[in-house]
Amino acid sequence: MKVKRLIGVAALTMGLFGVLGCGNSTTEVQNPDQLTFVNFRDIRDLNPHLYAGEMYAQELLYDTLVQITDTGYGPGLAEKWDISEDGLTYTFHIRKDMKFSDGEVLDANAIKANFDAIMDNKSRHTWLESLDLITGYEATDANTFVIHLSKPYYPLLTELGVTRPFAMISPKSMKNGTTKDGVTSYVGSGPYKLTEVVTDKYAVFEVNENYWGEKPKVKKIVVKVIPDNQTRILALEKGEIDLIFGKNMVDADAIRKFKDMKGFKTDLSKPTSTRQIVINTTKPGLNDKAVRYALQYATDKKKISEGIFYGLEPAADTLFATSVPYADVGLKAYEFSEEKAKSTLSAAGYVLGADGIYTKDGKPLEFSLLYNADSVTEKNIAEFLQAEYKKIGIKLNIKGEEEQSYRDNMKAGNFDLVFNISWGTPYDPQSSLSAMRRPVYGDFAAQQGLSDKAEIDAAITEILTSTDETKRKDLYKFVLIRLHEDAVYIPLTYETNKAIYNSRVQGVHFMPTQYEVPFKDMSLSK
Repeated sequence: MKVKRLIGVAALTMGLFGVLGCGNSTTEVQNPDQLTFVNFRDIRDLNPHLYAGEMYAQELLYDTLVQITDTGYGPGLAEKWDISEDGLTYTFHIRKDMKFSDGEVLDANAIKANFDAIMDNKSRHTWLESLDLITGYEATDANTFVIHLSKPYYPLLTELGVTRPFAMISPKSMKNGTTKDGVTSYVGSGPYKLTEVVTDKYAVFEVNENYWGEKPKVKKIVVKVIPDNQTRILALEKGEIDLIFGKNMVDADAIRKFKDMKGFKTDLSKPTSTRQIVINTTKPGLNDKAVRYALQYATDKKKISEGIFYGLEPAADTLFATSVPYADVGLKAYEFSEEKAKSTLSAAGYVLGADGIYTKDGKPLEFSLLYNADSVTEKNIAEFLQAEYKKIGIKLNIKGEEEQSYRDNMKAGNFDLVFNISWGTPYDPQSSLSAMRRPVYGDFAAQQGLSDKAEIDAAITEILTSTDETKRKDLYKFVLIRLHEDAVYIPLTYETNKAIYNSRVQGVHFMPTQYEVPFKDMSLSK
């Protein structure tokens, strides 16, 4: 396939860009100015106001008003900001003399143009509570951008700082002042610019000379597309790539292989998100808290962690890891005990039948677990739980569906039990909880059988609009205790970010934003 140079706009508009190939020689990889990265699929549509593109690539190209750091919020396009005492007005002081990589001026007026484009597609961003609360915004001058809210909203800076959709693209790249129908080019103000793409083969990013911050030490990043895990590992070992990075890019065998191998390094992050099963409390049987408790007791999370993930994903005791802000509230984990599971069912009036399944009023405890058929991991866990739950007298049927169908049924509440993953850092816990109040994923439908659903939702709303930190902590504790005691979620493991890389790569670390790869902090030893 012929390499396409990104000098026109037609190819970009199609959103079919990819990643792979771009040479295989070790000499090329050892170039001191070039880092070769790998991903399992191409970069896709990098429109920063939509959700189809690879987030690590969007982070390379685009900037946001603020940056999310390990210690809180840091300057981005805004060098500082002020928040009014009532929490309703945010005034951002925009850096002077910034430009997009195409030379267009990046000032408060360009930021307003981006907000106009995002608001023009408001229905696409229903997960953002902020869009319902923003009553207005304006560029009061070239270096001042102001946002007005109807109510205080403490996660606003987080939503403005995550990868999308509040990232800034050159107004020249918009179509008639909007981005909802695509863009003509992927031009931002980030540390890199996209210079070359071959669909499903590779993409090339080079330093953006107009970048307002410190220029990255790595001058060129080549991203190859290698879908197969074993092929990726072999390419790293042969020196054809420098870095494998991500939650689902590295398996336990690879970590073990490279951990003590000369010339390579491995690393593992703190928990980023929670792998879980959501229980639909509206379904017969599952509307009984005793049954939900029995399922909790019958789930051997340590065995899942060690047997399926070789310990790379630690067993999860609670819906959010205690390292997540506001989540360390002293919850007591459900112990694994088959005997306790059985005695709980017996005490609730269930009778063990001759077929080994508990029944009550002639109705057996038989449920279906929905999983994403594209996930081998979910299938393996489902088969394990099917065997485990049978031991305590619950029949579990497992059903895999292709990803879109799985998501549609989860959102509609068409499930007994379903796999899900929390939003993860830095969205947890606020975005995961916020989404529970409406049919974004399966949480809303699953919680409809709870007697305290309205009370939980009201507390979440108050969390998001509270300006009192102490009160906010108390409200989080209330919500997390209620969800834990209602046993709606069976937390399985905590996902982690993983990295394996050639030791010539310096500065590899994990970011507060789980999908970001810190390329601009990296360097290459000679």
